[in-house]
Order: sequence, then C-alpha cells, then structure tokens
Amino acid sequence: MKEKFKTSLSGVKKAFLVTLVLLIICGLIYPLVMTGLSQLIFPHQANGSLVKVNGEAIGSELIGQDFTEDYFMKCRPSSVNYNTYTEEAKESGEYAGPASGSNNYAPSNKALVERVQADIDEFLKANPNIKKEDIPTDLLTASGSGLDPHISPKSAEVQLEKLEETTGLSMDTLQKIVDDNTEGKVLGIFGQDRVNVLGVNLQIAKEMGLID
Repeated sequence: MKEKFKTSLSGVKKAFLVTLVLLIICGLIYPLVMTGLSQLIFPHQANGSLVKVNGEAIGSELIGQDFTEDYFMKCRPSSVNYNTYTEEAKESGEYAGPASGSNNYAPSNKALVERVQADIDEFLKANPNIKKEDIPTDLLTASGSGLDPHISPKSAEVQLEKLEETTGLSMDTLQKIVDDNTEGKVLGIFGQDRVNVLGVNLQIAKEMGLID
C-alpha cells in the first residue's frame, strides 16, 4: 500500500513538473521570444500596421474606415459599420464594443435585398454617369470580417470620375494615386489585385492640401 502511494505521488509530481515546464516554455519564454523577434524584424506589422500623420495614428493599413466626405473614395459596406459609431449610438446600446463579422444573410433574405438596393440607389445618385450593371460586386457586398480595407481596382476606377469632380484633381493624378496604392496578388498567385482605400484617401488629402 505504501509503495502504491509513493508511485502515485511520484506520478503526480512528474505531471506537475511537466505542466510547470510547459507553462514556462509556452506561456512565458515563447511569447517573449516571438514578441522580441517581431519587434526586431517586423516592428511596423507587429504594432498593428498603423498609419500616422504628423505623429498621430489615424488608422491601420489592415482596417477599413467609413469615409463619408464626397472627396474621399468609398470602401465596401460593413455589417459592423467599421466599428464607427456616434456617442448617441454608444449610449443607446447600439454600439456594444469592437466587433468583426458578417450578417451571413442568404441571397433571398429581405434585409439583404433592401440593404443592397439602398446602396445601389445611393451610389447611382452620387455617380449619375455610372449604370447599375457597371457597379462592381464588392461595392455592394460586405466582407467576411466587415473590416476589409481593400476594394477591387474596378471599384476604384468607377469612383474616379466623381472624385475628379469633388477633389479638383486631374484624372491622371487620381489614377496615379490608385496605382500607388494597388497591391498585387500575394507571391503573384494568391488572392486578387486590390486597392487600399485609406492609402488612396491619404494621398488625396495631401494633394488637396488637407494634410501635410
């Protein structure tokens, strides 16, 4: 009986030591090493890929924003409103805190149909020279996260005529801004070409003299 107790105690001791060692390695050493390496090798990405203007962070390259001014390029719809809400919305409980995701509506869902139609009507009103069938799909559909900062080159292109009117910039200047902020496929094969809307709007603001 005594020997069995010692054997049991020895087993508990080994399990405790293994747990402690793994806790130190996986819960302390590994995170510290990876944090240190990321700060050393990829400091910009490790700190959120923040975009700064005059030393102040105004967004992230990885997170879309809700641009409402008519001289800025528009992003895709967002089911979480890009986490942008008013103080009234916070007080009313409409805004429950940072979130990401999609409503995951079926194509036949009435709420989705109404939302898409409202977006079509709004876009055509702002861009009367564009036909309904020429509106790119991604300007009418939300991304899975609701935070996608990119749109397709086609979605950028259909907005240029309106931007030429509202910004006072030439079409050549606007096209160059889009080209400067167009990212190609990853490794040349994965994903699609995409335009970072925040990058475009920052350059537009600079060209217009809104920021230094």
